[in-house]
Amino acid sequence: MAKALSSRLSSPLQTCLRLARDCAAVSAVEFALLLPLMLTFYIGGVEIGDGLAVQFRTTLAARTVADLASRYTTIDTTTMSSILNAASTVIAPYSPTGMGVIVSEVSTDSHGAATITWSCALGATAHTFGSSATLPNNLNANSISILWGEVRYPFNPQIGYVLTGNINIYQQMFFYPRLASSVTGPASSGACPTS
Repeated sequence: MAKALSSRLSSPLQTCLRLARDCAAVSAVEFALLLPLMLTFYIGGVEIGDGLAVQFRTTLAARTVADLASRYTTIDTTTMSSILNAASTVIAPYSPTGMGVIVSEVSTDSHGAATITWSCALGATAHTFGSSATLPNNLNANSISILWGEVRYPFNPQIGYVLTGNINIYQQMFFYPRLASSVTGPASSGACPTS
């Protein structure tokens, strides 16, 4: 009886010792423990990389619309439509759905107070003609005109595992007019293109 009890007690101990010595399944257990972490890093890296690519293209789109507007002395409705639609080309291969583009000219008076001379938008609300604006400190000078390109892009991660929800990416760019001291744009918001 004592011998049977002793063999029953030693059996679990022997099993534990045998499992501790057996290394065949250790790699599988370690892999199973690390797999969720590795997947999170991998998928997160893909999502963050995609987000950075969209941010880069949004910056490039803002630069493009401001740069294109700076190359004219006068911008009519057809030209403004082409400038605003150029952002969709730059943002490709990402969908331009939900993207907002604004091109404005900001002028300052002899005291450096900035106002919106004209503003047109596509997929967004243009700035009000004659409203005040705030320029970055390094661009705020007296009696100048500057073109202001803005692009807002709603980034939705494709997988949505690490980054979730809608992330609004906003970029802006400023360019001085190239061919004149200012660019003549639409006389009113009604002269801006509607699509």
